[in-house]
Amino acid sequence: MHILKMNSENKTHSFETRVAYLTDKAKEIRINILKMIHKAQSGHPGGALSASDIMAALYFDQLNIDPANPGWTERDRFVLSKGHACPVLYACLAMKGFLSSDSMDTLRQLGSPFQGHPVATKCPGIDATSGSLGIGMTEAVGMALEGKMTGKSYKVFTICGDGELQEGIIWEASNTASKYKLDNLILIIDNNGLQNDGFGKNIMPMEPLEDKLRAFGWEVTMINGHKMDEILNALEKGRIHRGKPFCILANTVKGKGVSFMENIRGWHGRPPDDNQLEQAIKEINEEF
Repeated sequence: MHILKMNSENKTHSFETRVAYLTDKAKEIRINILKMIHKAQSGHPGGALSASDIMAALYFDQLNIDPANPGWTERDRFVLSKGHACPVLYACLAMKGFLSSDSMDTLRQLGSPFQGHPVATKCPGIDATSGSLGIGMTEAVGMALEGKMTGKSYKVFTICGDGELQEGIIWEASNTASKYKLDNLILIIDNNGLQNDGFGKNIMPMEPLEDKLRAFGWEVTMINGHKMDEILNALEKGRIHRGKPFCILANTVKGKGVSFMENIRGWHGRPPDDNQLEQAIKEINEEF
């Protein structure tokens, strides 16, 4: 039960101290994302960078997890449903101590625990294999339902991309979560507006998202997904919410932190070259 103690110790720090600490972690995550993708010369930087602040809050403040015991039955569960953004998850796992930092040098290599999409059987700390868009959301619903049926106290968190919401299975899962009143489930939507082929609003408009989710029986709160204070407040609100599943609709910027990547479709799945990496790291250090 020492993980619960660790979290309670973290919460004794002032809110402002936690925000500053997590902002620094998000900066480190962003740099590790870019270094991984640069070394592999393959990967998806845009959506990984847009989720970095949220992931910092989850892995370094909110999740009850134990790197020394990844299969701990009482742990909180996390599913990265937008699995192509996995460098952000891998950075968190390595920085948290699930694997050595050297593992980040093996992204997308044969036999690496850090495959092109998360694979639960290859990497400690990954609760569900994901990547086929929409599937991760259904896995998270299943985990939350299992928790309810067995009387477990853990929470289940999942991050979906806004483009991923075009998958019909997302809404089947949302309906199921509502039917079974899965208030142990927290969905975070990385609402960065872009997907592989362009702006989501041009490909398949999904707005008004907040109204649709409420119609499906969810409690919804909207935040700026790059403001750490708003992220923390929303996650803590989700933890204590009861009666229905909880969604955090996080408005974000694809490629956040790197000027030449921000809100540019071409950086959905493109690695930086040497000069671009150097510039990106410099900008991240300056901004954060």
